[in-house]
Amino acid sequence: MADDSLRTALHDESPAPPRADIDDLKRRLHDHLRHSLGKGPVGSTNLDWYLALALATRDLMVETWMDSTRRAYSNDAKRVYYLSMEFLVGRSLDANLLATGSLDLARHTLADMDLDFEAIRECEPEAALGNGGLGRLAACLMESMTTLSIPAFGYGIYYDYGMFSQYIEDGQQVEMPERWLRYGNVWAFDRPDVIMPVRFHGHVEDTRDQHGHVGRRWAGGEEVLAEAHDLMVAGHECWTVNSIRLWSAQASREFDLRHFNQGDYINAVAEQSFSESLSHVLYPDDSTSMGKALRLKQEYFFVAASLRDIVRRFLSTHDDFTTFPRKVAIQLNDTHPALAVPELMRILVDEHRLGWDEAWAICNGTFAYTNHTLLPEALETWPVGLMENMLPRHLEIIYRINHQFLEGVRARAKEVDDDRVRRLSMIDEGGERRVRMSHLAFVGSHRVNGVAALHTDLMRAGIFAELHREFPDRIVNKTNGITPRRWLRSANRPLSALITRHIGDRWVAHLDDLRGLLPLAEDATFQEDFRAVKRLNKEALCRYIDARLGMELDPETLFDVQVKRIHEYKRQLLNVLHVITLYLRLKEGRAGDAPPRTVIIAGKAAPAYYMAKLIIRLIHDVARVINADPATNDRLRLVFIPDYNVSVAEHIIPAADLSEQISTAGTEASGTGNMKLALNGALTIGTRDGANVEIGEEVGEENIFFFGLPVEKAEHLRNNGSHDPWQYYTGDPELHAVLDMIGQGGFSHAEPDRYRPIVDSLTRHGDHYLLLADYADYIACQDRVGRAYLDTDAWTRMAILNVARMGKFSSDVTVADYAADIWGVPTPGWTADAASP
Repeated sequence: MADDSLRTALHDESPAPPRADIDDLKRRLHDHLRHSLGKGPVGSTNLDWYLALALATRDLMVETWMDSTRRAYSNDAKRVYYLSMEFLVGRSLDANLLATGSLDLARHTLADMDLDFEAIRECEPEAALGNGGLGRLAACLMESMTTLSIPAFGYGIYYDYGMFSQYIEDGQQVEMPERWLRYGNVWAFDRPDVIMPVRFHGHVEDTRDQHGHVGRRWAGGEEVLAEAHDLMVAGHECWTVNSIRLWSAQASREFDLRHFNQGDYINAVAEQSFSESLSHVLYPDDSTSMGKALRLKQEYFFVAASLRDIVRRFLSTHDDFTTFPRKVAIQLNDTHPALAVPELMRILVDEHRLGWDEAWAICNGTFAYTNHTLLPEALETWPVGLMENMLPRHLEIIYRINHQFLEGVRARAKEVDDDRVRRLSMIDEGGERRVRMSHLAFVGSHRVNGVAALHTDLMRAGIFAELHREFPDRIVNKTNGITPRRWLRSANRPLSALITRHIGDRWVAHLDDLRGLLPLAEDATFQEDFRAVKRLNKEALCRYIDARLGMELDPETLFDVQVKRIHEYKRQLLNVLHVITLYLRLKEGRAGDAPPRTVIIAGKAAPAYYMAKLIIRLIHDVARVINADPATNDRLRLVFIPDYNVSVAEHIIPAADLSEQISTAGTEASGTGNMKLALNGALTIGTRDGANVEIGEEVGEENIFFFGLPVEKAEHLRNNGSHDPWQYYTGDPELHAVLDMIGQGGFSHAEPDRYRPIVDSLTRHGDHYLLLADYADYIACQDRVGRAYLDTDAWTRMAILNVARMGKFSSDVTVADYAADIWGVPTPGWTADAASP
């Protein structure tokens, strides 16, 4: 199919809807414009039309939402509650138009009204409810739970501001408030009638009931109110709609009228402002004691409100707690909600007077915990003193849980090993005493899961080795997945249309049907069409980058993409070393026939993470030099796209040729960006880390580019003291030249020592993430990538095979596995033939 005819076919993939449907949507849009927004058609902006379209779409979801709730109650169904500090749902309009089957109708209707659909959809702000993979996974799993008709609730915080909007000034990251709620949120139903009190500080006292039973009661302190806001989550074809309930903080007292009347306006509202700050910002900077306290308060705030809501819902149809674990499954997404364990114990023991052992059995049968990190330093801990001051009853409960757990450890041991007991304890006694939240979540849950096969194996052998010995059946694997509705059907409409044209659209809900593309990998016509689709997406990304950054790029070049949070273990710096290596080869005439390459990097660095922010500055300085060099800029470009989020990802991912997944082996839990990029036809260059290993098993080792030290060798090299990065520096002339250029001001002439900390961290301070040890193999692997890209037909075949074999990585598969093995719930929307073999 020629490019022009393909272009037309893919952008007009469905016939125009019936005239009656277009006229009906026009009527509903005008109704909302007038009655919901108080506007008329004349003078209405794109934002007004976006709000009208969003409200009209929301109307289509509400009846199903209510029916789904009624069905769960009437069936007395077991509910899944997903507790997460992040839900990175992205923009909702496209997702909900697709779910309700209204996307093409909306496009045709707005075109009929001489309105620009693309401009209108761009008015939707990115929902700033998350930062990275944790939140994107939560959003995918919630969508898949709904698609599979599992009665599910997400719980989190309704942040006024996201982590931050990232701006670049003089090559440096600048953080600005992310005001995503400036115009409200049309997708949220505010629930001022659903208010949960949350207590902090205070004291614990003995109580005695009318039967003489002695208990404990948490009293005094301060109280904050949690107000509910409900987001609807529609499943595929909108057969089921679930909720994400997000809590905003409200003061229990509005303001002090005495101060106000005396003219002291600041102190009059001080308590109100402090209380409401709990839901202001995602992840406040915890480098200060005040920041740590606010972060812990946030975690307990949403946990306490959510547990009270869960218990209220359960007791509305049940008289006692004996069936609680059979009707309630609570998944802890990382350790941020780990306080749910002592909170449920407090509710059961203190408020409902259950015996400790009965309450613990209920708790343990209800909770499950997902671990997301292999880095010991990233496992969350809290100072005992801070928790004692803020949550005194919870610390008592944690002490008792820990005591009974360690008594069991001692009873099971043939010979008591005090060092092992200390390692198992929920209280870290080394230095400042701290509560180990991962130990609390692990012991309090009946299942603990990793998010990739390798990650799970390393959990058993590494960070949780001692706990695994105590509970050998508790750790299970649930490889992450992504929803194909968001990450192929919506994000890449041209490729989605091409696939559907050849194998039908059942793949949207049964991703393993993409295997129907396998015979087409050898078909010359399909290869040509596949390349044309990739070209369309690359052209679209070029327009986007030109509009945002004023930079013209060549879509004929190899688009080499690394998009993820900026962190030393993710090794964006290794990518930069390769870029500089290519640059020097081109300058010296040693690049041979290496294909022209455009390297695209995007991601945010945590505000207090000095080294990550310095790497961002280096990326910009390197880009400034090589992009301006007429001797090389037709063959090599480096681009940093600021303020990376879901919407930006939807521009970048469909256009990528190469997916950089280059973390140090043994540091990345799973990754989901690797899955999104492969599903959209990018080939992976990566280490054998996280889910890369499973992607390689699925797509075939010949269709992926692996390099670098495997986990065992990386750990051995780092831990046995034999790693000498200086030897790599002095022994490899190319590496030596690259590091000298960085360290001696080759990209920072006005400040030659600007990047000395980076060079020193690699050569003199241990090279903790083994960039220099992997450098030579990475460069050699990139050379293989370049040679492979020059063989257009072979590259296209590999890309098609990657798409065709990604069925395992649907979040529907992941959720079905959770449902069967952890939650114990049926999946009415899932059939046996839908599962990957």
